[in-house]
Amino acid sequence: MRIREENRNMILLATVALFSAAIAGGAALLQPSATSGAERKPVYLADQTAVRLVGAPFVPNTNPRQR
Repeated sequence: MRIREENRNMILLATVALFSAAIAGGAALLQPSATSGAERKPVYLADQTAVRLVGAPFVPNTNPRQR
């Protein structure tokens, strides 16, 4: 049984997609499970580092007649 020339690209695409899905599924099974919500520490906003702004702050022009 030969595959017709019009269908070869679709067969190739389906084969690559199936192999890619199998590899991705195998990798997902081998990864350790995510930690539960009770084991995670909460992230507080005060713990984040400050960001340094360079240049003038942006002020929107709410009145287009004034510059």
